Amino acid sequence: MRSPKLPGLVLPLLLLLPPPGPVGGAARFDPTWESLDARQLPAWFDQAKFGIFIHWGVFSVPSFGSEWFWWYWQKEKLPSYVDFMKNNYPPDFTYADFGPLFTAKFFDANRWADILQASGAKYVVLTSKHHEGFTLWGSEHSWNWNAVDEGPKRDIVKELAAAIRTRTDLRFGLYYSLFEWFHPLFLEDESSSFQKQQYPLSKMLPELYELVNQYQPEILWSDGDGGAPDTYWNSTGFLAWLYNESPVRDTVVTNDRWGAGSICKHGGYYTCSDRYNPGHLLPHKWENCMTIDQFSWGYRRNAGISDYLTIEELVKQLVETVSCGGNLLMNIGPTKDGIISAIFEERLRQMGTWLKVNGEAIYDTHAWRSQNDTVTPDVWYTSKPKNKLVYAMFLKWPTSGQLFLGQPKATLGATEVELLGHGQPLQWTPLAQNGIMVELPQLTVHQMPCKWGWAVALTNVT
Repeated sequence: MRSPKLPGLVLPLLLLLPPPGPVGGAARFDPTWESLDARQLPAWFDQAKFGIFIHWGVFSVPSFGSEWFWWYWQKEKLPSYVDFMKNNYPPDFTYADFGPLFTAKFFDANRWADILQASGAKYVVLTSKHHEGFTLWGSEHSWNWNAVDEGPKRDIVKELAAAIRTRTDLRFGLYYSLFEWFHPLFLEDESSSFQKQQYPLSKMLPELYELVNQYQPEILWSDGDGGAPDTYWNSTGFLAWLYNESPVRDTVVTNDRWGAGSICKHGGYYTCSDRYNPGHLLPHKWENCMTIDQFSWGYRRNAGISDYLTIEELVKQLVETVSCGGNLLMNIGPTKDGIISAIFEERLRQMGTWLKVNGEAIYDTHAWRSQNDTVTPDVWYTSKPKNKLVYAMFLKWPTSGQLFLGQPKATLGATEVELLGHGQPLQWTPLAQNGIMVELPQLTVHQMPCKWGWAVALTNVT
């Protein structure tokens, strides 16, 4: 059975670097964490608040267990994965044999773009290459283990980037796994305790430069250090080029997964761990990357309905994350055919419906002095200081019709309260100690501006 071909030569690092480009009067960054960490995060990312993650690759063919299928089957030999292969495929079937079955025959980049636009998200991140090593573009350094040579015979990255940029207002980003589970050069480097650097010099670095120069992603979402330090990956050298010379140097944002020890410590914004949601304000910009399917990032044929987060749970994730200064990156996993399954599409469109009403309390907001309320549970705050606005997002409509907020300090004659999507000022009264009681409008279910959570805008409160 076929396996990925490997480059025969290991090029010196200097030969991999693209020629310097114009920089203008922008600040220059040295290849050190001290210098790189001083770079100001482009403002658009904090303003965006909500993005969609897409995990798609050859792992979408077995679509069993998780996107770590190959590892669990061949390395850890978990019984459920071994039995799945015994029961469904011939004895000599290899992971490479899944490649031609990754057809993407129903993949329509324009349809994907329209669904993503409908979600209310402001950016999208596609897995250009996961730990299996299969690239969704015609990588010159993964010659027969990529979507142009195998399976779809299409440049998926190119098609989706074009559709996103022509049909939506989303920013286009790419995920890239630094290491590959079974790449011989990485395994050889690993056996030398990473004293050798054959794999990053001949595979990883050339592909990163290729991705940035060809597709100009405005998010570069690194992952998978394989236990190797950032010095092995030459992460600081690459990031210095990205920030100084690359075609996206002024707008690109990066995360914190650039080598063992860098996560939650170095990089443009922090992810800290998968599904990271601290529940309190952090001093550094962060992102909560999480999945609608609670058990897998890739598509699973054996997922049950209870495995998927409900729209109520997703809205809660969003308001909690944004109130604490983070962005939410919500993941979907398309099928091997290139379909965003109905349950994922429904969740995306539901989020968009909610954001059409309540987006004012999410986009381009700042964390307030209090992230959640001390009187009423499941109330979370954001603010727009320039507009003297504070938003209180509440996830349960009080049966009394009265919303008690313990944090805002209101002023008679100055403070105004409005339910987003309702359009009429609401009556309020101060509480005995601190806070206010808001009289919510008496609405039927069909009259409510939205479902799954609401927001009141409070003007002139402290």
